[in-house]
Amino acid sequence: MEESSQGSFVTTINEDYEAICWGCGLNLVLPSYAPVFKCGWCGAITNQNPVRPETKSFGLRRFRDRCFVVILAVFMLFVICGGIWAAYPVLFSISLACGIFHSVTTACLAISTLSTFILVAFKCAGKPTNILYGTHPGVGNGALNNYTFCNYCSKPKSPRTHHCRTCGMCVLDMDHHCPFIGNCVGAGNHKHFIAFLISAVTSTIYAAVMCMYCLIHILPPMENGAAYASDVALVAHGNSLSILRLVKNIFLTYIANAVFISVRSLVLVYLFVASVSVAIGLSVLLWQQLSYIYEGKTYLSHLSSQGTEEDGEKSCRNLLTFFGCPHSIERHLPTIRNLRKRHKT
Repeated sequence: MEESSQGSFVTTINEDYEAICWGCGLNLVLPSYAPVFKCGWCGAITNQNPVRPETKSFGLRRFRDRCFVVILAVFMLFVICGGIWAAYPVLFSISLACGIFHSVTTACLAISTLSTFILVAFKCAGKPTNILYGTHPGVGNGALNNYTFCNYCSKPKSPRTHHCRTCGMCVLDMDHHCPFIGNCVGAGNHKHFIAFLISAVTSTIYAAVMCMYCLIHILPPMENGAAYASDVALVAHGNSLSILRLVKNIFLTYIANAVFISVRSLVLVYLFVASVSVAIGLSVLLWQQLSYIYEGKTYLSHLSSQGTEEDGEKSCRNLLTFFGCPHSIERHLPTIRNLRKRHKT
């Protein structure tokens, strides 16, 4: 107690706050109120002001995902069936060997793309393992280190786990939720997602090349063939102005002859434009995914590490580990890295 100048007494009282750890069930004594605290025994993190689960928009998200999945499936089937109808009569008219070769190539790419799409869409993205919690004798020291409690699933959530409100479940090593596959991308299907992107990019590039190849054979010839040949020769020598002039002449010529263009040609033009557009978008997404894997991160961990000093180890070993390459290949990586360092010094 302390005596003031007026002769009165002031009593200082230190209050301790009691809280219960959800991980081990122990009563903890805190020096002051803390909305978030970590248990000194099991290591679980408790949030005393949890966010209330929202279930109003869950049905709308699922309906949106189903619509996107249907749109993507219809687009893939249209590209496959439309390409077969529009391109293969032209390819078989060139030669039988050409038609058979492209038929086998198309079948392989179509099976690869559709199978990886089905795997990434319907395989579980990564269900976390069940772990004992809530009782002190059963929870060991540090058994729930940095675990939090998911109020949506009412289960423990590890630092590598995130809850997806669209899927309604916690996903291990969650990268992102993709509405076009109607599923999350996580530890269970991330490799299938990368395989789907690689297959889709390869298929769209192949479709664009085949459409352009068929268009050259079936579209009417240009009126001024000599000027066209000279522009092509200048383009071959790297003249940038001739490229613009060539594209302009081709565009104006085919616009002038639009009345004589068949339905098959229009379908090929649409497939070419659509394939190029999709190939560009998927290539950017594939490059982004591979760069995160190279850094040893996911998209969500990359977002959470922004503004902090946390930085993953950038190494090709992360790519090899992700794709499950043999350890014999990984042994040579330190040698390659050391050779690069010596070369720089």
